[in-house]
Amino acid sequence: MPLIVLPTSQLLWVRVAALLFTCVAFSVTAHGARLGHGGAGDWCIFCWAFSFACTLLVLLVELFGLQARAPVSWTNFPITVACYACLLCLSASVIFPLFFLKYQNSSGEARDHRIAATVFSCLATVAYMGEVSLTKARPGEVAGYMATAPGLLKVCQTSVACIIFLLVSDPVTYDRHAALKWCMAVYCICFILSMAVVVLCVGECTGRLPVPFSKFLSAYGLLAAVMYLTATILWPVFQFDRQYAGSGRAPSKTIAAAVLTALNLLLYLADLAYTARLVFVSA
Repeated sequence: MPLIVLPTSQLLWVRVAALLFTCVAFSVTAHGARLGHGGAGDWCIFCWAFSFACTLLVLLVELFGLQARAPVSWTNFPITVACYACLLCLSASVIFPLFFLKYQNSSGEARDHRIAATVFSCLATVAYMGEVSLTKARPGEVAGYMATAPGLLKVCQTSVACIIFLLVSDPVTYDRHAALKWCMAVYCICFILSMAVVVLCVGECTGRLPVPFSKFLSAYGLLAAVMYLTATILWPVFQFDRQYAGSGRAPSKTIAAAVLTALNLLLYLADLAYTARLVFVSA
């Protein structure tokens, strides 16, 4: 009978802690939080369940030493999973108490379950932050692209875009003017391209591009920054200016979308700066 030896390390215990915290978070929520059926509750449960499943997969692959047989780049996959899980759990840690603790009067048992889910979601976020910190590339270290600052920024860009999609689609707030539809197009195009970069790196397919990967990153980074600059300007103008939006008060979701648009602009600018330094300074 083969003996499985699991080497102990700080990274291992951080992953085990994240696994346990996410498991508890979605278990107590499903057991007695009484959320009903809705977008916010389903999103939070998805965040915890997705993070749990991916972390379990990483642990099992490394437990059985199957990294070489995995159909993905194992230098890029674990840190990509950890970064996405960190951001997902962070979003759940903010959204869950806002929707299910602050403005709702629930019974004692259901409220206790919701508080426990929030606490363990925050603990999972901290655990995933620790994993990203332990596995990201250090200065002068040879590592996969997703372990570098530009790679981690790609994960942040796609995660912020997902939250923007949730905010502007329920209710739909981008169909009143052509400028707002352009903003939605910016969110979609940049999300697809950033996600394509992540998939190419994790799948080790960057060499199949018709142009060098570094040049593709530079061109895409410049294009995305310019497009997000237009969205950062147009979205608040056509959402908050009374000439276009009317005299009604802007919904909080619209304001949040404007803030996240500006945040993603900063992420794309930082990504462009890192990529330019990587391409031109290194060359």
